[in-house]
Amino acid sequence: MAKGDKIRVLIAKPGLDGHDRGAKVVARALRDAGMEVIYTGIRQTPEMIVESALQEDVDVIGVSILSGAHMELIPLILDGLKKKGLEKVKLLAGGIIPEEDCAALRKIGVVKTFGPGTSVKEIIDAVKRAASPRK
Repeated sequence: MAKGDKIRVLIAKPGLDGHDRGAKVVARALRDAGMEVIYTGIRQTPEMIVESALQEDVDVIGVSILSGAHMELIPLILDGLKKKGLEKVKLLAGGIIPEEDCAALRKIGVVKTFGPGTSVKEIIDAVKRAASPRK
């Protein structure tokens, strides 16, 4: 990322969860904070998310999962990023994720996890920190 370029963030809803209000709120907050945001919509497969990240040349991916399938879907996204040579793309996750799962997700490469009620400021700050190594 060249100096002065905007942070590019992909917001995705993997799996069958159709509740996307929170993802849309986060996408708008990131955009209002000066980032370029691509929202993929609901019911994305891990492969679709990885392909979108590749095509859009993003710095950060934020996934929102409320379905409880985070331990199945997130490792597939991380594996797909690795297979495409996108290890520098940082992954953050939000949703209904138990604390013990948050720790396990951080061990496999998720930069940060967010639960219900997280402030948008906290999310914006975390995305900025995650993207900074690419600047």
